[in-house]
Amino acid sequence: MPPRSTPSERQKRLGAELRKIRLDADKTTEFAARLLGLDRMKISNIESGVRVITPERVRTLACNYDCRDEPYVDALVAMAEPRPKAWWETYRGQLSAGLLDITELEWHATSVRVGAFLHVPGLLQTDGYVREVGNAALPPLSAHEVELRVAFRMQRQQVLHRESPITYIAYVHEAALRIEFGGMKVMRAQLEHLCEMSEQDNVEVRVVPFTSGAFPGAGQALLFAKGVVPQLDTVQLDTAHGPAFTHAPAQLDKYRSQLDWMESVSLSASASRDFTLSLTRA
Repeated sequence: MPPRSTPSERQKRLGAELRKIRLDADKTTEFAARLLGLDRMKISNIESGVRVITPERVRTLACNYDCRDEPYVDALVAMAEPRPKAWWETYRGQLSAGLLDITELEWHATSVRVGAFLHVPGLLQTDGYVREVGNAALPPLSAHEVELRVAFRMQRQQVLHRESPITYIAYVHEAALRIEFGGMKVMRAQLEHLCEMSEQDNVEVRVVPFTSGAFPGAGQALLFAKGVVPQLDTVQLDTAHGPAFTHAPAQLDKYRSQLDWMESVSLSASASRDFTLSLTRA
């Protein structure tokens, strides 16, 4: 197959994991190339996610790298399996690759924890709220671009309702519940929706009140996606120039600790629901 021009985050992650287990085994790209009957450049392209690798070749590499963690190897093999075109691919070329990467990350996660400080978490937003967030973007978006993002966000939320939904835990700072995107009417509908969603068995919403005081980090929204094995956990951060992804162990530990802190100072799930409902009556 020809090389990819723009590999997705998931494809790059598979390549990064193959490189990691090669380096852990103290093997060279020349060793891998001889093993698969390829040239060194193709091995480099596989490890950067640019070139496709078959599941059989993933197993061959893992075996010869003496990687004996079977669940981990099985997870890497699954990442290499050819799949039907995913629904979000219909938006490629219309929306940024980063938005599609977040969706793919959520889709393949077993559970997701998010920390939100200024916005209601994306998977819990109403169409009216998404529209107002889109209208506040810089540089300004056209009406068509805003509606495209609204449609995409609504489809993205299907991971919470599909046959095997992800477990979703959202720690939401009180500030995010009080900033009136679109005015009180839009915000009231958003808060009511948040309460309704928090009643689903797979969704938990915890409010971090103003009274919790100072908080760690820069106040940026973060998403911690738990992979099918711990080695495939990933953190996604919101930045002004688009989403950033990290899976370095030290970074995972840092953001896991930040979410643990948010849990420790947040209201209980039921108290959070009551608090959110009280804002709709204000």
